[in-house]
Amino acid sequence: MRSKKPIVALIYDFDGTLSPGNMQEFGFIQAIGKSPAEFWQDSDRIAIGQDASNVLSYMKLMFDEAKKAGIKLRREDFRSFGEKVELFEGVRGWFKLINEYGKSRGVIIEHYINSSGLSEMIEGTPIASEFKRIFACSFLYDENGEAEWPGVAVDYTAKTQFLFKINKGILSVRDNKLVNESQAEDMKRIPFPHMIYFGDGDTDVPCMKIVKMFGGHSVAVYNPSNEHKKETARKLLRQQRVNFMTPANYRKDGRTYHLVCSIIDKIAADYELQRLARFVR
Repeated sequence: MRSKKPIVALIYDFDGTLSPGNMQEFGFIQAIGKSPAEFWQDSDRIAIGQDASNVLSYMKLMFDEAKKAGIKLRREDFRSFGEKVELFEGVRGWFKLINEYGKSRGVIIEHYINSSGLSEMIEGTPIASEFKRIFACSFLYDENGEAEWPGVAVDYTAKTQFLFKINKGILSVRDNKLVNESQAEDMKRIPFPHMIYFGDGDTDVPCMKIVKMFGGHSVAVYNPSNEHKKETARKLLRQQRVNFMTPANYRKDGRTYHLVCSIIDKIAADYELQRLARFVR
């Protein structure tokens, strides 16, 4: 059942959206003695050679290279690498700013991660506690607490299932029953028009399209110092995959904050108009 106040879900990709690079590049790749270019080339070689998932290929490579380098991969080790992940300007203070603005407009703000990166590494970042749920890849662990097999692999199509789980208020990754059950629109916890999706590239396109198609707001975020990323955002906007594009500056004086506040204003106004339309003398 919906809350008496509208809930607005801000759903973020991670790499390239909240962070300027892939999370493995901030400590893990250096620890195994490779450069980022070498690591991703090796990962692509596995995926192409085996006609395999890019996500499962990078997870296998992390496992194999850590083993060769004598590095244990326990949850605490992943979280330790996560502590080193860089964030875009303003990200640390972003959540408090938006939560306060949402409260001032009478809406509840919730933040979610929807990423092909590693949940365990995101849990090590200083912003991990800001998210209601982190939907991302993760490993299974043996009796010694060491990673032994991929547990969850999230590619660009798998990301879309989490939108429908957020829509229905389902936080379990494992669930594949409740998410597929028919549910009346007025029973869905967060309607699609109350979603704001942030992504930076092609792997986010299915989610961007779904959110936009169902009345939500999709935002292409780009690194302002990377012209290629900016052109990707322009292409997504030009192809009408997204509603907006904005630089990855999350400070209060930035365009992203102004844009999101304006979307929240619209959601709050639309919600109030719908409430008034139901008024019966």
